[in-house]
Amino acid sequence: MDLRVKQFSKIRTFHRPGDRIRALMDRAPQAEELAERTAEKFRPALSWFFAARRRLATAGVCILTAWMFVHIVFGSNGMVMYRQKHAEYQALEKDLTRVQKENQQYTEQIKELKTDPAAIEREAREQLHYARPGEMVYVAPAGAAVQAPENKAAQK
Repeated sequence: MDLRVKQFSKIRTFHRPGDRIRALMDRAPQAEELAERTAEKFRPALSWFFAARRRLATAGVCILTAWMFVHIVFGSNGMVMYRQKHAEYQALEKDLTRVQKENQQYTEQIKELKTDPAAIEREAREQLHYARPGEMVYVAPAGAAVQAPENKAAQK
């Protein structure tokens, strides 16, 4: 079975370089006519565009400005997010200061317990309810745990 194409009917082949130029020159009047028709077709739109170019430029700048404003204020890294992150940062700074202060107090307490016998005695008296000979320790009874009512009818 032979599947080769034997003849290309629509493809023009030029054997000499001058044939290409002559073929182009033969089509030049048709190309000029097409260009003139296209220019006449678009002439009203081009004249309108030329007359309205300032209005179009102003509208374009206004649209661009509005888009940038919305992006700057409400975008993923806009002012709204900046304020939220700033408030979160301040809250974390306060929390960090509180934790550092608490840590410092614990460090001082540990240092006192390692070196000061009076601090050791104070802790033993407070937490373990120890007493010196001849002293009496009074411990208040733990209050009964108050149960919350299970429903609103029990609250009345």
